[in-house]
This record gives sequence, structure tokens and C-alpha cells, in this order.
Amino acid sequence: MKAAVYYETGKPDVFRYEDVAEPECAPNGIVLDVQAVSIEGGDTLNRLGGAMASVPHIVGYQCAGVVSEVGSEVTDRAVGQRVVCSGMHGSHAARRAIPAGATWIVPDELDIERAAAIPIPVGTADDCLFEFGRLQAGESVLIQAGASGVGIAAVQLAKRAGATVLATSSSDEKLERLAEFGLDHGINYARENFVNRARELTGGRGPDLVVDSVGGEVLKGSIECAAYRGRIVNVGSAGRDGANLDVSLLRPANKTLTGVFLGAELVLNPARAHAMIARHLEAAAKGELAIVIDRKYPLSEAGAAHEYIESRASFGRVLLIP
Repeated sequence: MKAAVYYETGKPDVFRYEDVAEPECAPNGIVLDVQAVSIEGGDTLNRLGGAMASVPHIVGYQCAGVVSEVGSEVTDRAVGQRVVCSGMHGSHAARRAIPAGATWIVPDELDIERAAAIPIPVGTADDCLFEFGRLQAGESVLIQAGASGVGIAAVQLAKRAGATVLATSSSDEKLERLAEFGLDHGINYARENFVNRARELTGGRGPDLVVDSVGGEVLKGSIECAAYRGRIVNVGSAGRDGANLDVSLLRPANKTLTGVFLGAELVLNPARAHAMIARHLEAAAKGELAIVIDRKYPLSEAGAAHEYIESRASFGRVLLIP
């Protein structure tokens, strides 16, 4: 089968489009013919310098497709079903073997490309806002990098929960587009201090909750701008500036900082996390949740797709199509 692989980590040009061995179906697993790959932030970080499960390595968390083979121990999946899946690696390929428990059945009303972009971004947004962020109706939330896949989902979920929603971006155009998904106040961090502006927009108090996927210096600002007893959730380090965090910044206003990793919940608390993501698939199928696809690239152009993501020009998810 064909796959986008690399032999060493580095810039997007490390990708090679090659023939690799067909995946083997484990007794507790399935094999699917991949129809759409959603490139996640962790995929670009892994390619840049993460662990390689093999050489050559097939990167990628999330993809969707049609089941072509079912393991002998699997009773709840069947050949021909459409599923979306998430795993540690292996999505950037024409076929993928994965444990059946790491898959969700795609509702009939939901197209496969939008389904491919749901579990990690929307599940992460939900956990950041509610499971760990404890967001309540009437509160305010600041979402850093609002135009990302996680950001767009978080804007919608927070608004639906009755919160006042703030988000940052370096583009006025992106902030304007976020308004249709429920954004109340946009902050262009390229031309205004987001800490000061977030306080102004909340009457000087600061947001009750800040969802930060950037880290580094931005995370320091997220802590600074949060309200008294505010909660800050850190879910990534897209900024990559390497800035160290002094946790004593939390003490003067009794703030709390929580790290969130959806993958740990899927492994250690699977029943809750799996059911939560299934609900979002159903919501998207009913038109209650918008899934934004920015661009689609052939699998053979994985390097170009990763480069586009790293340019930070995208609004929503970027897909690879085998």
C-alpha cells in the first residue's frame, strides 16, 4: 500500500510517498481503507522531533474510512462499516490497522471527511471546557488560537453552554469568521495586548476560564489575564518558544492550572471519553456542530499539507485524501 513516511524527523520535506507493507489485523482490531486523514497538531510535532515507532515511520493520530477486515475477537464492528479512529501513529496511509476499541461508527448522515476531523479536536475542546475547565453558564472563557480545529469546536461548545466567548487570532478575517460559530469578542493579538483586552472585555475582571493550546509566553499571559480564582487549561505547546513557567504566578489570585491530554482519558477513562466523542459525531450528523475543513491535499502531498498547517494560515482542519 502507499503511505507518507519519513526516515528521520525534521521539516515537512522529510516525507516520502512510498510503498509499505500491508497492515496486519490483530485479533482485537480492524483494518480500514482510509478515505480521509485529519492532520492533528501532534502529527506535526511528532514529525518535527517526536518518537518514531519504526523506520520508516507512518505518523498520524486520526483518520476515517471503511472497515475492510475484522479481527477474530471483535463482535461490534463489521466489514463495510464506516468508522473514524484515533491512535498513536499510522494515519498517513492508504490502510490502517487499529484496535476496534479506538474506533467510532460514523452516523449515516455524516460525510466521512467531516467525521475524520471530529474525535481529537472536538473531544479535546469538550474536556478543556467542561471535564477539566468546569465551565458554567454565565461565565466567560478565553480561547487561545480560536481558528484552530480545537478552537472552532471550543467556541461552539462554550457558546452552546451559555458562556461569554472570547478568542484570539492574528487575523481579523479569522475572528470575523468565528462570529458565525458563536464568538462574542475577538482579540487580534498581533496588534493589541490580549491580556489587557481580555480584562477590558470582561469588565476588568478577566475570564473565568482560559483554554491555552499555545504554551510558553502565551501561557504566562493566559495566567495573568484570568479572573480571581480563574482556571487555566493548557492543552498544547504550539508556540514552541521554550519559555519556562513560574508556577508562583498562580498564587496571588488563587488561580489553578490544569494540563489536559485527551489521549490519557481515552486510555484510562475510556467509557466516558468514548461516549462523549460519540455524542459529538451525532451532533455533527444532525447539523448541531459545524466541522470546518480548510483544505484537502492528496496523501502524496503530505509535506505540503504539513507546511501549510505550520504557516498558521489555516482556518479549521486540513485533510489528506489517499
